[in-house]
Amino acid sequence: MTLSSAAPAGRLSFPRLFAFSAGSIPAYLLLGIMGVYLPKFYASHLGISLLTLGATIAAIRLSDLGLDILLGILMDKTKTPFGRYRPWYLLGLPVTVLAVYKVFNPPLDAGIPYLLAWYTLLYVAYSLLVLGHSAWAGTISGDYDERSRIFGWMMGLGFAGSVTINLLPWITNDKINPAKAASIPTIGWIIIGAAVIVVPLALLLAPERDAPTAKKERLTVKDYAAVVTTPSMLRLVLADLFLTLGPATTAPIYIFFFHEAKRFSLHEVPMLLIPYTAAGVIGAPFWGWVAQKIGKHRAVQVACVAYAITQTILMALPAGQFALTAVGMASVGFCASAFILLVRAMVADVADQLRLETGQERSGVLFALVTMTQKFGTSITISIVYPILAYVGFNPKDGAVNTPHAIWGLEMCYLFAPIVLALIGGAMFFGYSLTAQRQGEIRAQLDALAAAEVGVESAIDTLGGAVGERPAAAE
Repeated sequence: MTLSSAAPAGRLSFPRLFAFSAGSIPAYLLLGIMGVYLPKFYASHLGISLLTLGATIAAIRLSDLGLDILLGILMDKTKTPFGRYRPWYLLGLPVTVLAVYKVFNPPLDAGIPYLLAWYTLLYVAYSLLVLGHSAWAGTISGDYDERSRIFGWMMGLGFAGSVTINLLPWITNDKINPAKAASIPTIGWIIIGAAVIVVPLALLLAPERDAPTAKKERLTVKDYAAVVTTPSMLRLVLADLFLTLGPATTAPIYIFFFHEAKRFSLHEVPMLLIPYTAAGVIGAPFWGWVAQKIGKHRAVQVACVAYAITQTILMALPAGQFALTAVGMASVGFCASAFILLVRAMVADVADQLRLETGQERSGVLFALVTMTQKFGTSITISIVYPILAYVGFNPKDGAVNTPHAIWGLEMCYLFAPIVLALIGGAMFFGYSLTAQRQGEIRAQLDALAAAEVGVESAIDTLGGAVGERPAAAE
């Protein structure tokens, strides 16, 4: 196996790109449902208090963080004829089917033990899908701009799947509505069906390139610590944490905010997510294009400033104005779509840097780190926001009447935290050094090393053949 085979610079054909990118749909469906609808479902339908629910979900997510690193290490060490990362992505399919069925179809007497067990498995399924798919994406091409293209399409199709879920109230005349408890089991079956279709499709139609042979087979704790302390990766981890914390702060209170504060009906609330996610379908490829023009880190910074502006405008819009609010949601979603895709495209660049410096394939561990920040960020937000709502007296139960003070507390949570956190995330990229020029130099050195490796192997083969012919000549 050669270094050049690890990540060729050629463009992926559109049919293969589309099939591969569609493989991101199940994970994005899970992310949206877990962040927005499931907390409300368990709080309102099953009667679990906000404090208990927030603490439970936070505990699950925090306890799951070490699993991501373990999975990343195991993925990097995997060597099969089927690939390094694809087997783990495939394993995510049966785990997803089982976990989704259990979480989306709880018995009426389901309590904290049930939630702990099956919600934990749901996060394991999410990790397998996201880590396997993202690390696999990083091997497809070593080109700086092509990676922006690949991750842009992954994000775009992931958002497209989320749009479909939020369109269901309109498509089905409100018979299937993710904001209503009775529809949650049906949503679960939709996620299962999507996974059963797109995961095999991605595996059949998209390639995985061989990773280079490691110079050092056994890795120590010090080797893995060096991954985190690499300056470029450290910046990415910190930036990803704050960029996750920003939008994630709004997710668990989204339904409460637009129903109670903005006075939209439960039929209209899911509909407002449609322009948000639909804008991401367009925004993800757009930000990938912007990154090709000004660099990935600068594109993230531009998106952060735009996000702060659009989030402020959204908050200032008058209550009950559906059309205006839909436009505001679209603008926020368009800007936020840049965060995950560009950070993960930059992680693939760091993987090249470490591959050159160490001869090791560490994509799995690197993507595990940013998956951890996403889980940690969402766990922290729900464990902070829900207690604040409880403190101001907000009642989450269906049909409850909340005081103006409780609504004010809800509005403050929705406005300030996302803006401040996103701007801090963008500030992390001042002084970022792994630019397009530097990544191009790294790829050139990797290609040179690969060519030298091929030359040595050819010389050994030639020498071996010549030595093998001597006895025959003597005869």
